[in-house]
Parts: sequence; C-alpha cells; structure tokens
Amino acid sequence: MNKTNAMRQLDKAKISYKAIEYEVDENDLSGVHIAEQTGLDPNIMFKTLVAKGDNGPVVFCVPVNAELDLKKCAVAAKVKRVELIAVKELLALTGYIRGGCSPVGMKKKFPTFFDETVTLYDEITVSAGVRGCQLMLSGSELLSFVDPQIADLTVV
Repeated sequence: MNKTNAMRQLDKAKISYKAIEYEVDENDLSGVHIAEQTGLDPNIMFKTLVAKGDNGPVVFCVPVNAELDLKKCAVAAKVKRVELIAVKELLALTGYIRGGCSPVGMKKKFPTFFDETVTLYDEITVSAGVRGCQLMLSGSELLSFVDPQIADLTVV
C-alpha cells in the first residue's frame, strides 16, 4: 500500500503505527462491518465525522459502534448547533472521502473532539486516510499529535 498523507504526517512526527488493511465492501462502509472483518474491537476503532458549527467545520471522532449526539457535540464545541456536512462536501473540505476520513492529515487543522472513551484504551485505530486501511497506534500519542478536546459525544 502507498503511504497516505496521514501515514506521512505520523512518520514525520515519529509516531509508530501498524497499518491494518481490509477488503472494501462498497455496500457496507460501516466501521462495525470493518471491525467484524478485521477482528478488531469496535470500541477501539474511531470513525471521523465532519460537521459544521456556527464558526465553521468541526471534527468529531467516536467509536464506530456509537452514534454521534449532535446536541452534545454542540455543547462541546461551544456553538448553538452542529450538523454533519454533506458527503459531497467532504473531499473538497478535508482531502478525504467518506469511509476514508482520518483526523490526521486533513487539508486544514479544524477544531477536533474525541469521545471520552478514547482514554480507556492504550491502542486505538483511525482511518489511514483511504478506504481499506486502518491505523493502529497509541491513543495517547495520537491525542498529543492531533491535540483534540475530549468530551462525551455519543448517544447513550
């Protein structure tokens, strides 16, 4: 596999990771499906969702088996409301496509929030920036690199 922008940025920061490749199922891009396919615990796999708030784009990372709570996200981002951006806007805004969006290596640095459960695990996975590859790495190293805020972001 070719190095993705996310991989290059992690390499530059000397953060080690393991690339976990999987078959892409165009009919099911869900993280839960990927967890089943790779044998990974869905609680440690974080999906990256991009939303619009009053002040522009905001990035939220939550476990793949969790649902984003937009009200909690708005509170965390200190805005009146947030709404997910349209899939067709994702590539131009972030440089990534649906199913391959990573919190590492977006075109610009946007305010980023990780669900509080990220602190429960030593290692987590995030997208490598392409469909078909997850990056497993130290959660604390990723958090120090991305510098997100930690908050309760999911529906209970």
